Amino acid sequence: MLESVKEIDKVYHRILNIGEWVITIFFTIEYIARIITVKKPSKYIFSFYGIIDFVSTIPLYLSLFIVGSQTLLTVRALRLLRVFRILKVARYVGESNKLVTALKNSRVKIFVFLFAVFIIAIISGTLMYLIEGEKSGFNNIPVSVYWSIVTLTTVGYGDIAPITPFGQLIASFIMILGYGIIAVPTGIVSAEYTRSSHDSVHLNTQSCRNCNEKQHSDNAKHCHNCGVEFDSEIEN
Repeated sequence: MLESVKEIDKVYHRILNIGEWVITIFFTIEYIARIITVKKPSKYIFSFYGIIDFVSTIPLYLSLFIVGSQTLLTVRALRLLRVFRILKVARYVGESNKLVTALKNSRVKIFVFLFAVFIIAIISGTLMYLIEGEKSGFNNIPVSVYWSIVTLTTVGYGDIAPITPFGQLIASFIMILGYGIIAVPTGIVSAEYTRSSHDSVHLNTQSCRNCNEKQHSDNAKHCHNCGVEFDSEIEN
């Protein structure tokens, strides 16, 4: 990120480059160590975190082989892949597993909710097209639906706005409805998160040394997330 600021990169380019190499070397050591230590290297390499590890490590090495002014943009694009290192942090946060589980369990309810919002946006957008028309910027129904979505999500770009009293009245109702809509998915995920946390009380707290997954049954011998075998002693 600092390299993208020209003023900073001009002064501290060498320091940033050295720091980048140090970080990349540590990432490389970790990646190789994981491949050596796991029983099924191919399973790790092609797993989600395995791909993230590879993608976040390889760009700097590729920049050594791709040289020349004509490929400068390609190198810069590859180096941007380093941002995927942020995703590696998630594996070290135990509570993230509960959040992922809650999102998975909520996906049907969230889909139904989003579908209902989409229907509301189409209906309200069509009404605004009939009420306001092209003179107010509502040139067609898709544009009107776009305005409705922007209004429902309380974003309010202001590029399109109703000018008739009746249109402003409808817009006011849509704005108020938007505040209520924002809270719904939060409640759905929160309820599932609470439920998964309650269910986890009945599960053993042994954690996987490879992926940090914690929700395992009492007699589990392997991690249900990555397949690593547990030690004879429970890791708490």
